[in-house]
Amino acid sequence: MTESEFNQLTDTVFERIETAVDNSDGDIECNRSGNVLEVGFDNGQKIIINRHDVNREIWVAAKSGGFHYAWQGGAWHSRRDGSELFGKLAELFAEQGEKIVL
Repeated sequence: MTESEFNQLTDTVFERIETAVDNSDGDIECNRSGNVLEVGFDNGQKIIINRHDVNREIWVAAKSGGFHYAWQGGAWHSRRDGSELFGKLAELFAEQGEKIVL
């Protein structure tokens, strides 16, 4: 995958998350700065999502841990446990008491 393709794919991911947060009923904030997307919850917790250009991965940091996702078979999957990015994000949001449709 080229850098340009990677950037397009990750931009789409960030836009999808931002749209889902904007459309949610919860008290959630989403701020993007360059390659980093920060999702803040009313309880003070945060989920940080960033693109890691060198490894061509999307990294997610949350209270419950860090997760790395690579583009495989048309979706973002963890090489460690096989989880899918949007499924994991839904779980992480649920841990904060927020139901969000990604």
